[in-house]
Amino acid sequence: MRREASTPSSAAARRRRRVALAARYATLVLMLVVMLGPIVWQFLTSVRGRTENVYDGVLPERPTLDNYVRVAESFPLLQYVGNTLTVAVLAIASNMLFAAMGGYALSRAGWKGRRIVFTVLVATLMFPFESVMISMFLTVREMGLVDTLIGVWLPGAVSVLNIMIMRAAFLAVPREVEEAAVLDGAGEWTRFTRVFLPAAKGALAVVCITSFMGAWDDFLWPLLVLTDSDHYTLQLGLKTLAGATTVNDQRLVAAGAMAALVPMMLLFFALQRFFFKGVGEGAVKI
Repeated sequence: MRREASTPSSAAARRRRRVALAARYATLVLMLVVMLGPIVWQFLTSVRGRTENVYDGVLPERPTLDNYVRVAESFPLLQYVGNTLTVAVLAIASNMLFAAMGGYALSRAGWKGRRIVFTVLVATLMFPFESVMISMFLTVREMGLVDTLIGVWLPGAVSVLNIMIMRAAFLAVPREVEEAAVLDGAGEWTRFTRVFLPAAKGALAVVCITSFMGAWDDFLWPLLVLTDSDHYTLQLGLKTLAGATTVNDQRLVAAGAMAALVPMMLLFFALQRFFFKGVGEGAVKI
């Protein structure tokens, strides 16, 4: 039996689908170029030789890693990285702990004021950091934590957004699972640690990555709190590198920026499987 010839309408529909698919991929490629273009340019600049013009062509003529060595010699890179890692590790630990506990409390029914607390927390997301940084600085100063890494970490000890992510992940746990744990005699703490936390590994990965990025990239708050260069974080160190009159070299600035970018990329690639899973778990539910 011969196959029936495709109708003009079906052929037109297939063409429309192909055009839509091509447009979608073209948009994705354009977004990829826009997002990765500056990073690639920074890397290519960081491996240019001293005699090469930064803006002469795209690819370096004689790639070299000498700029990274010069960055390490120009300012205490390892000390600044250590300070930033200290703040970042504290931020990850406190956010994972407090966001999980706060999200669990907000996801449990049975106590009055839960909706009010949730609404107030969400409302705080509307206030930019610049509107509260003066009061935060005065508070940190009264606590005697100015020019300390603890003072840098404290305002970011827990993020409201991370609490919302963990709350949504806990709400996604089937109620039957919790009821089965209750029938087995599991208490509140046991259910939290043995049932809900293992089910929210993806959301915890999201909290880990966002907390690390927030602490690693923060510039304005450390600039307000820190005065001693021995306590500088990496972002403040890069500022001094870019502004040094004796260093004024775009190759070194690019090398320092790439050195600051590598840890975030490594953490993301290590946790990306859990991250994309947690994005779905952490969809905010009202």
